[in-house]
Amino acid sequence: MTRRADRLFQIAELLRGRRLTTAQQLAEWLKISPRTVYRDVRDLQLSGVPIEGEPGIGYRLARTASLPPLTFTAEELAALAAGARMLETWGGASFASGARGALAKIASAMPADKRATLERAPFFAPSFHVKGEFPEKVDALHRAIDDHRVVSFAYVDRNKAATERRVWPLGLVYWGARWTIGAWCELREGFRNFDVERMRDVALHEAFPDMEGRRLADFMRHVRAKPR
Repeated sequence: MTRRADRLFQIAELLRGRRLTTAQQLAEWLKISPRTVYRDVRDLQLSGVPIEGEPGIGYRLARTASLPPLTFTAEELAALAAGARMLETWGGASFASGARGALAKIASAMPADKRATLERAPFFAPSFHVKGEFPEKVDALHRAIDDHRVVSFAYVDRNKAATERRVWPLGLVYWGARWTIGAWCELREGFRNFDVERMRDVALHEAFPDMEGRRLADFMRHVRAKPR
């Protein structure tokens, strides 16, 4: 059971840097009831923590708020270590570099015992089975999404049908040792998912426009509307 003092600190941390968070969201994240959230938020406000908002609308921490530096539990440190090591193996060079840099910064700010916990976390993601060109493709697609650039590639689907594609890349999805990319496909004139492993000769081209109906939000609505 989480101590109440720890839970109050967690609520303040979850509200830090967010626009608006509902009591229901906080309740789900902390595995408590919305009623407990309302009580905790009220107590934080009475103690001087500048939380803005109201029940039924949502809460946020005022921009002027000053909280102590971030601290992490053993479980949080284990999660960070596991996630970083998976990204180092499966995320491409830019993701791997970012994960290593983030862990190094976190470790440098931790007390010695917490730093040791982070360094000794027994989670591993072996890379010997990852094909050499795979991380390069993930990097290229990540860059294309950031820069809104058209991507061309040769593709072989599950039925062994080969096609040449030009797509507007919108998002990368990690399924556990497998990445797919969600995109607007010029050939099919619609949203499609592509398995990164099946893509060959990936090349980046001109920037594509920000067009209504072809954005990431539109793609997500398309995915949610598909029959299961």
